Amino acid sequence: MTFGQGLNNFYINSASGVGQKVVTRLKLIAGEWYLDTTAVTPWFTQIFGYANPLARDLVIKNIILTTDNVNEITSYSSSINATARSFDINANIDTTFGSTSISTSLPA
Repeated sequence: MTFGQGLNNFYINSASGVGQKVVTRLKLIAGEWYLDTTAVTPWFTQIFGYANPLARDLVIKNIILTTDNVNEITSYSSSINATARSFDINANIDTTFGSTSISTSLPA
């Protein structure tokens, strides 16, 4: 989300806006957002360092599915990029406003 340029900065009632919110939620770390310290991705407690990719992906999919206006995940993939030392997430989601894709890379 961006601020300061009026309504031109916001995706209002669009699939892109929902995708932006999903990526924002995925990048939050515990205690990072002072307005809602419960809206977090448990990177250090349930995702990083855990050997079971299925459990890790279930946590991430749950975050995506519990985002407002997300109806379903139509495709999902995640991978660890050892060269770039990152964790990559790609998903296509169906929202109240249509379909969109999300892609984010997080430092591991």
